Amino acid sequence: MTSPAGSLKWAMWPLYAAGFTTAFGAHGVAASLGGSSDDAVTSLLVLGGLLALYDGAEVLLKPVFGSLADRVGGKPVLVGGLVAFAGASALYAVADSGGWLWAARLGQGAAASAFSPSASAMVARLNPAAKRGRAFGGYGFYKSIGYTLGPLLGGVLVWAGGLRLLFTVMAVCGAAVAGWAALAVPAVPPLPRERQTVADLARRLADRSFLAPTAALAAATAALSVGVGFLPVSGAAAGLGSVATGAAVSVLAATAAIVQPKAGRALDAGRLTTRTGLLAGLFITAAGLAAATLPGLTGVLLAAALIGIGTGLITPLGFAALAASTPAERMGQTMGSAELGRELGDAGGPLLVAGVATVATLTVGYAALAVLLAAGTLIVLVIRPRTPRASNA
Repeated sequence: MTSPAGSLKWAMWPLYAAGFTTAFGAHGVAASLGGSSDDAVTSLLVLGGLLALYDGAEVLLKPVFGSLADRVGGKPVLVGGLVAFAGASALYAVADSGGWLWAARLGQGAAASAFSPSASAMVARLNPAAKRGRAFGGYGFYKSIGYTLGPLLGGVLVWAGGLRLLFTVMAVCGAAVAGWAALAVPAVPPLPRERQTVADLARRLADRSFLAPTAALAAATAALSVGVGFLPVSGAAAGLGSVATGAAVSVLAATAAIVQPKAGRALDAGRLTTRTGLLAGLFITAAGLAAATLPGLTGVLLAAALIGIGTGLITPLGFAALAASTPAERMGQTMGSAELGRELGDAGGPLLVAGVATVATLTVGYAALAVLLAAGTLIVLVIRPRTPRASNA
């Protein structure tokens, strides 16, 4: 007979797989579109539009689907989103035309907007407060694996069979995870909720217990996006080859993946508090961006390692803090809104660095974001998020 602990562990694996799927869907296609056939991507403008569709859909729809998960239960939205992701991926795999690629990419982003915040909310609902750090650390680990392997697997699949093969694999992945979640994830019924006005929602999202962790998560995502996007540029400018710059990006992603479960376990064991972890994560991430201003391979590798460590600290602790301060009946709404903050950081970080680099240099761009994150540590010092009881035990 399966123990409750064993049942919970079995139920968590499909949620981890859902995290991997959304990361793989985002980066696997994004890294491969530029090298796809001319009939699909005909210009840089078209490429930019296709890249923006996925993230744009997530920015608009994640809070909506998060609230829906609270209303009808997380599992239906999770499974439905994965099924929709599989269907959107299959759309281009079957049709194979430029127009259908736009529709498929928009559909993938909308579907990820459903199952990503639902998976985060289910992680929080299925785990007691004393184990949420470990749970979110594991969820972040597999999401980081998706971000790391997405470009590599996507490139191999496109090389082997074109963009259609990549979308076919994504369709199979989405369908398989949907079936797995339908069988293994228990139904978590929606809880009774008091009526909430727009003013009530605004007050809750403006509360320090939401703002501080979400701001830290947005800052971490901004730094991660800048590291992945711009460290190869710095490496190339220093005369480094593609292998060296690619290794640097892999160091960043791998470090973030390794640190997240460790940070979550330290939180649950009481060796680390949310506030201390967020402060340390922001400081280390800012130091990583400052290190990116150093010349040559040393600066690139040091920046990658420090950004990975900092973001690996912030991610599980930020989500655990949000879960601890949120009523269970509003968990999906909170996770969807927090994911919106992360998406804004994902877009805002590279835009800030690119904008500063346009009028100055890329080094100054790194420094500008480093100063912004260092200022964020002061915000966390002033705005103390509520901490899970387990973290102070």
